[in-house]
Amino acid sequence: MRRYLGLSLFACLTYSLVAPLLSIAMTDLPSTLAVFLSNSVMFLTVGLVIVYRGLPVLSYLRHPRTPHIVVMGLLLTVGLLTYYRALELGPVSIVVPIYGLFIVVSSLTGIVAFDETVTPRKVAAIALSVVAIALMSI
Repeated sequence: MRRYLGLSLFACLTYSLVAPLLSIAMTDLPSTLAVFLSNSVMFLTVGLVIVYRGLPVLSYLRHPRTPHIVVMGLLLTVGLLTYYRALELGPVSIVVPIYGLFIVVSSLTGIVAFDETVTPRKVAAIALSVVAIALMSI
């Protein structure tokens, strides 16, 4: 198996537990605090991984692609704040499928902006994803 497939599956399995755990936690915690605490854990953990791997962070601060990462970080922040708030206010079974539309949008962006190959199978998968999300969020 290609390494990225195994990593993708592992990421899917671990991330699948995030929304249910958030939903439980936010019965007593505000969503903004949940974003702060969960991302503080992530920040510290990633920092330890960077130190362990000996990655030179400072040399990348002037990299030509760093502004892309900064913009992505801002988009991720807005996305997480609104996603956590939606989970605070609504049921996991509706919020997560709607949030899951990012799969469709990201796939279409890859096709349109990055000239990725369009195949009948990809078109069918995107269409079925939309149908599945629509059916789950009704």
